[in-house]
Amino acid sequence: MIDTARLIREVWFRYSRSGGPGGQNVNKLETKVELLFDVMNSSVLSGEEKTRVVAAEKNRIGSDGVLRIVSNESRSQYSNRETAVERFVEIVGRALRRKKKRRKTAVSAASREKRLEGKKNRSRIKKLRSRPEY
Repeated sequence: MIDTARLIREVWFRYSRSGGPGGQNVNKLETKVELLFDVMNSSVLSGEEKTRVVAAEKNRIGSDGVLRIVSNESRSQYSNRETAVERFVEIVGRALRRKKKRRKTAVSAASREKRLEGKKNRSRIKKLRSRPEY
């Protein structure tokens, strides 16, 4: 498992003015937070982990190899920063989690029989809707 405290130390933030509700607060305070993390130059992640993060989050990573997460839901810079960090930890954690390999399984005879029985019943119902033949 990855050490999130060491990972967060490699993050830096950019702040800017945020749009949306907030009145004059929006016009004078920089509450929008952009979390930046240089995936390719990280000392915490191994080569394989870097590759997995880049593959999983290619839409959030620019050509410079920097992962960007933007948060501007709140009117407070602090809470936007907290939200961005939580999202960052979740995104990187999800990217590093190994996916289970799917084992192929055969369809059981009972389920196959049940499916065919259902098709026969449906056929009978539809046949009953038609006009009787004299």
